[in-house]
Amino acid sequence: MLTKTDFYIDGEWVAPVVARPFELINPANEMPAATISLGSQEDLDKAVAAARAAFASWGRSDLGHRVGLIKRLLEIYKARAGEMAEAITTEMGAPISFALSDQVGAGIWHMEGFLDAVQEIEFDRPLRPDVPNERILREPVGVCGLITPWNWPMNQVTLKVVPALLAGCTVILKPSEIAPLSSMLFAEMMHEAGAPKGVFNLVNGDGAGVGSAMSAHPGIDLMSFTGSTRAGIAVSKAAADTVKRVALELGGKSPNIIFADAELERAVKKGVRHCMENTGQSCNAPTRMLVEESVYEDAIGIAKATAEGTRVGDPAEEGRHIGPLVSQAQFDKVQELIEAGIAGGARLVTGGAGRPQGFNRGYYARPTVFADVTPEMQIWREEIFGPVLAMTPFKKEDEAIRLANDTPYGLAAYLSTSDAERARRVGGQLRAGMVRVNNTGLAKGSPFGGYKQSGIGREGGVFGIEEFLETKTLALGELG
Repeated sequence: MLTKTDFYIDGEWVAPVVARPFELINPANEMPAATISLGSQEDLDKAVAAARAAFASWGRSDLGHRVGLIKRLLEIYKARAGEMAEAITTEMGAPISFALSDQVGAGIWHMEGFLDAVQEIEFDRPLRPDVPNERILREPVGVCGLITPWNWPMNQVTLKVVPALLAGCTVILKPSEIAPLSSMLFAEMMHEAGAPKGVFNLVNGDGAGVGSAMSAHPGIDLMSFTGSTRAGIAVSKAAADTVKRVALELGGKSPNIIFADAELERAVKKGVRHCMENTGQSCNAPTRMLVEESVYEDAIGIAKATAEGTRVGDPAEEGRHIGPLVSQAQFDKVQELIEAGIAGGARLVTGGAGRPQGFNRGYYARPTVFADVTPEMQIWREEIFGPVLAMTPFKKEDEAIRLANDTPYGLAAYLSTSDAERARRVGGQLRAGMVRVNNTGLAKGSPFGGYKQSGIGREGGVFGIEEFLETKTLALGELG
């Protein structure tokens, strides 16, 4: 079993001020995989002091210097991709093939995207051509606290750390305490890339401890948090007393509208597979499938076959199967919500409570499809974060839009139709930060974020770097 109890502070690995061992459980077999330490206020204070000291020079460093660091990091990350995939598989159960291609691949995608995007930002420009002596400066916010989740570790770490450093900020990273191994490996890579002391720091801890302390810390200028809406509210409240900037990427209950004129089999299969991907543990998963009534029963049959064709397997094995849920707590939550769907009167099409056949250990859930789900049901309204799809019919376009928007969330939305005008019309009325038509993917550098209780701000590309920049007006006048 691994022992990884040190924190990365001021350019070196240091022991916690007070040892608070915390055991990590491998979700595939429920066995201990590693021991880390949960940090304290004193550990955080050391990291903040290091980051503040480093900001004095890093915040004024040449952009080329900052770009050089991220380029070196990217090459090291690529070279050690196999190690990173193994860490992610161990800590959160992503199957090794998926961990390498998608989980680790997301980090490469974002680093490359940010290296392109930073070249588009004008850090010093005139307000307008007619007032050349009034300059608009974009400057780093300062010291940033970054809290990342367990479900897409490197996706979220790179979406926060990389733009912050390119902007000239210094950072303290607190990864999820149940999936910190990948972030600790990332810290090794930052050190190998030559990050100056104090520019990047990592302190492990839980939300109630280090997470709350970060949000309230007067030495932190910005908090960037990804996780549940409940926890995001807590971060915002704790940050309010110091009036620090807060960026939030929170939950989702994304609708997937399928019209009768769509290529039905492809649309439904893609929707189910996307819902089940990462064992359903994605905030933008299309978990509510709204199908036009005339093709609804056909769609249910396709969804049933697709879900039943979704293989559940050991994450250590190569292949395109799905693995376990991340933890006992997550397993229990998913089981409770499946039971709530059955008790609430939804039609169980396939799957259901309990582990899949052949599994008596590990946090494995059955790929599950419910039909005839109505808006008052718990499985319509709550983010399940498991391989569970809720289906419902609609008759008219306006009804589909109303049902799609009937959620406190607004992260992503999906729709399938062969009518281009309808795609534009419906897409424009969906209250979500990202709308994908006919399973079209997002381009590198696209803004990621949502409306309503899905968060505040955007990550990725130019938009993600700007989250870490302040805007200054410098009116020079006539200086001779």
